[in-house]
Amino acid sequence: MTPTLASRWLAGAALATTMILTACGGDGDSIVKRDTAYGPVEGVNDNARSGTLFWKGIPFAQAPSGALRWKAPRAPAPWSGTLQASQFGASCIQNPRLYSPGNHNSFDATVGDNLASGNTPGSEDCLSLNIWRPASEEKNLPVIVFIYGGSNITGYSADPLYDGAALARKANAVVVTANYRLGQLGFFRHPALRDTAVDPTLTADDQSGNYAVLDIMQALKFVQGNIASFGGDKNNVTLSGQSAGAINVLAVMTAPGNRAAGLFHKLVPLSGGISLATSPGFPQPANNLAGNNGYIPALNPVATYEALSNVLLMKLLIDDGSAADVAGATAWMQGHSNADIAAYLRGKPASTILKVGLKTVGGLPNSTASGPIPEGTVVAADPIAAILAGNYAKVPVLSGMAASESKLLSSFLPLVGHPVGIKLTDAQLFPFLFDPAKAKAATFGDIINPAYADGAAYDVAIADLDAKFFTAMRDNYMNALATQTPGQVWSYRFDWKQEPAPWNEIYGAAHVFDLPFLLGNFGPSLYANAIVSDANKAGRLALSDAMMGALAAFARSGNPNTGALGVAWPNWPKVLHFDATEAARQISVP
Repeated sequence: MTPTLASRWLAGAALATTMILTACGGDGDSIVKRDTAYGPVEGVNDNARSGTLFWKGIPFAQAPSGALRWKAPRAPAPWSGTLQASQFGASCIQNPRLYSPGNHNSFDATVGDNLASGNTPGSEDCLSLNIWRPASEEKNLPVIVFIYGGSNITGYSADPLYDGAALARKANAVVVTANYRLGQLGFFRHPALRDTAVDPTLTADDQSGNYAVLDIMQALKFVQGNIASFGGDKNNVTLSGQSAGAINVLAVMTAPGNRAAGLFHKLVPLSGGISLATSPGFPQPANNLAGNNGYIPALNPVATYEALSNVLLMKLLIDDGSAADVAGATAWMQGHSNADIAAYLRGKPASTILKVGLKTVGGLPNSTASGPIPEGTVVAADPIAAILAGNYAKVPVLSGMAASESKLLSSFLPLVGHPVGIKLTDAQLFPFLFDPAKAKAATFGDIINPAYADGAAYDVAIADLDAKFFTAMRDNYMNALATQTPGQVWSYRFDWKQEPAPWNEIYGAAHVFDLPFLLGNFGPSLYANAIVSDANKAGRLALSDAMMGALAAFARSGNPNTGALGVAWPNWPKVLHFDATEAARQISVP
């Protein structure tokens, strides 16, 4: 190329680049400024790195603290000026677990520090959401709202596993993630907090105890009111959640009075359920987490949650010296009014509430069990019965489950008559997962209870727990849905277990392990060192591409079938199996 031609070519290339950057917001300003009902926000043009634009940490409700603790979320107050939306908002305060954030609201070494120290990361001022979209000017894109899991006691939308960029780009969609309150700040039902004589402003929602479910509904209302500014179609919203997130989105779908109608239009619950022990069609005998080898439901009765709230109150009284023991705590409660008790509870630091809930105090046990309370106002008194009666938001549903869910939750094995599986505490396990060298050097015996001589014995116990827990819950709600919306109900099973040894036996196709494939995020994140290897890269990425493509198709049309699957995906009760060898995907319908 001659100098003259070269200079002309470079000038043309520069002009084309300028045009592309201008169209995609290369100046970093106009393209990332958006108006919301509460004020303008300015995000980040991340086109060069991820092909997306994003806005993080947008408040969708006021801080649920002080007088608003244990109340339904209130719409955010309008802000003055432009809100900088370049960083995630604080996670909701929580007890430390493997799935909690570190001290910088991110996945880092301080996750392990908190596990060792008991520090409670996060804040009560945490109700924010995050938005990703392709770096284009296209409008009316499908919207996918994802709700994290974590047993309803931990989790955060800033977890790198839930980054929405890859899915936004692959699905050509707007992806939203949102925080919600956790533990007994998210689910808490005490009579003192429900007394309208104490607080005449209390609504039925305030009294329900289901604050986390209401947070998710509030986030969906924000999406309905504002997502068009970000290029999303408010009339095509797919609501998805995994584990506790799945339980919560199913609770939203079945909320009484069809109150969730119009907030979303498709549902993707992954590895969760919404059954009570007494729900129609749920296998009996159900053990209600009592450990009698029966089937394990997702929800406990209202009375269980009311008892837990009372246990926490007594433990707080004993812990701070207001009472010497349970008898003294009972006397204190009898001698104080509901107004006194409500003020006492709201006066406690959130960190104290969480830490004391976790402790055994005065002989009273851990009281942190958390989840939707079937009280009949926000959460249906029996969600399965509500589905069978047609009293729910009727939308297409795509469910997902892993082949060996319980390998991540093997502490539940005693509930079905088997020894615990993973023998390590979270603090002991974290270094194996966080440090690549330790992950590579680990053996099956380092992690798994010696009661299981080998992987085969472990698999037998896991299959028993899966059948009585995850499979029973999935079948219960899917069978109910199929009676109402035949032809609109699909399900997959995730079978991939090509991790480097020994993780292929320790975890295999475990709970959570389908999410990196669906969201396109293989690290750095909690289980990346256990999942990722050069040997499995080709098959892993091919399978991820197929799974993301199916989710994209479902979000767009309500049907997950794509030609790229290589097989027709039939309706439930048929189940599509997602798998791969080290080199290639293997998708089938047995």
